[in-house]
Amino acid sequence: MDLLPLILQVGGFLGFVALYALGAVYAERKVSAFIQDRLGPMEVGPQGLFQTIADILKLLLKENITPTAADKWLFLAAPLLIFASVFAGFAVIPVAPGLPTAALNVGLLYLLAVVSIDVIGLLMAGWASNNKYAFLGAMRSVSQIISYEIPAGLALLTAIMMLGTLNLGTMSEAQGLHTADPVYFLGVWEVTGLGGLLSWNVFRYPHLIIALIIYFIAALAECNRAPFDLPEAESELVSGFHTEYSGFRFGVIFLAEYANMFLVSLLAAIVFLGGWNTLLPNFSAIPLPEAQAMGIGELFSNLQFGHLTTGTGPVGMALWGAFWMLLKSFFLVYVQMWIRWTVPRVRVDQLLKLNWKVLTPIAFGLFIISGVWKLMEVYAHL
Repeated sequence: MDLLPLILQVGGFLGFVALYALGAVYAERKVSAFIQDRLGPMEVGPQGLFQTIADILKLLLKENITPTAADKWLFLAAPLLIFASVFAGFAVIPVAPGLPTAALNVGLLYLLAVVSIDVIGLLMAGWASNNKYAFLGAMRSVSQIISYEIPAGLALLTAIMMLGTLNLGTMSEAQGLHTADPVYFLGVWEVTGLGGLLSWNVFRYPHLIIALIIYFIAALAECNRAPFDLPEAESELVSGFHTEYSGFRFGVIFLAEYANMFLVSLLAAIVFLGGWNTLLPNFSAIPLPEAQAMGIGELFSNLQFGHLTTGTGPVGMALWGAFWMLLKSFFLVYVQMWIRWTVPRVRVDQLLKLNWKVLTPIAFGLFIISGVWKLMEVYAHL
């Protein structure tokens, strides 16, 4: 087996995630500044564009300090385990049609399982630091993440039941054109190949809109993002489980947090928001003879599938699909930033009450709705 292509793929994606994290940190500073009516970074580079790069270089040049009373090997291994568990989740993410990925039939199950390993890394970091603030932050993080995995998993199961697959690539493909789906057009219900926005899961199955909201709230908690940033509450815990970390090790934990934000956004885009599929409809399916005669329908149809992006079908489709996938994901990352600088932090009791008394019961109800829906579809085809 030739390992060079695999190493290049992993290295290339690792570089992309690192560049994304740099851009996301800068974007979050600017978003917070805009919400708080200030300018944000402005000194280093045009509009402060190089401020994050300067901060990262400063961070990497700092000394890596290991506390005397710390468990050295656990302390060193924890940041690597946290990042590795998150980065391994990207292996099954289909960014675009035709791009290499681990097309596992149980891809979603693998993703949920491997990303959950970061809980062990967080607990290791807090315990090995031999610091009461770090340990308290780690315990908060473990209880929070494990609790919110339940409504997040139920929300995803609600969508899985409707799609009938755990393969993330198949999920994206299933939200493309659907010639068997009735579409309300020009006052009548017709069976067309209109596709586009109407083929996304949240529009084909309206109850999945609520499932998406539940998943997104749970994802905020799993990423330790405000208003659920209790494990890293600087005003209470001096920074939480990574209190004793500095230099490169702190940078790895920081990178893992932003990579996790991106990963949960990609998963939401695939399961609920059409994956790599565009929101543009297939105009060639619209019964307008004049437009068909002029070739307008064919033009927009090609645009929908990305054939006009580079002039070559497969390459154009890959670039067009990647464009829509990243656009949806970056929008969800922006929403996470927006919420952080808008909504105040909740208390621990409010955090758990929201999970066990609100999100989990509603997610169970949506799960039952999906089961009844599929049962009705089976009886309709008998």
